[in-house]
Amino acid sequence: MPRFFADNITENDIFLTGENARHIGRSLRMRPGETLTVCCGGTDYDCQINHITEDSVYLDLIKKHPCEAEPSIDVTLYQAVPKLDKLEYIIQKSTELGVSRVVPILTKRCISRPAEKDFAKKLPRLTKIAEEAAKQSGRGKIPEITPILSFYQCLETIKKNEKTLILYEGEGGKAFNAINFNNIKSAGIIIGSEGGFDLSEVETAVSAGAERIWLGKRILRCETAPISALSILMFLTKNM
Repeated sequence: MPRFFADNITENDIFLTGENARHIGRSLRMRPGETLTVCCGGTDYDCQINHITEDSVYLDLIKKHPCEAEPSIDVTLYQAVPKLDKLEYIIQKSTELGVSRVVPILTKRCISRPAEKDFAKKLPRLTKIAEEAAKQSGRGKIPEITPILSFYQCLETIKKNEKTLILYEGEGGKAFNAINFNNIKSAGIIIGSEGGFDLSEVETAVSAGAERIWLGKRILRCETAPISALSILMFLTKNM
């Protein structure tokens, strides 16, 4: 069924407005009696269209259930800012893989260094990319795309994760399958941009509680590394 996202749901009064309503009525040309799914906070509401107005679609609830596509682990991707097209790709693919939020960060070797105000203007487009990827992949939530943070601001936020990993191609890192994810409900992955990390950043992250890991002897592009790491993480936590 077509999927749409809503911020709030009242089971006795479910309706969609704005762009969602226009898409249902004008683009999809759906009619009363047809069914669709409204997603809110990880719960799927399977509904039947009751009636459609110019700017609203009113729905009758058939049943609600947890979204089966949502992973059992809450994952935050701390992505050092690459060029914009690469960041868009990373957001799209990490959404499909089940990431809960993407936190863009500025590190010493970032080639792209947008100002906070300039980056804030891009957030609506980046969030839209996450929304479309969430619909396509059957997600029950749209991942949060946060404002840009400095590397050291990022390290302050990792304390809320049960486990945080930092990818670094140098010697001394653990293999991914050496990490124990038993009973872990929240994790973070810190990944560099085109230039990777300065060693001092890696050492600081480890001092802040991150575990250093590597993905083998091959050097992966900055847009390949997060997709690989998330795929492995989802597999090891039985979400793939």
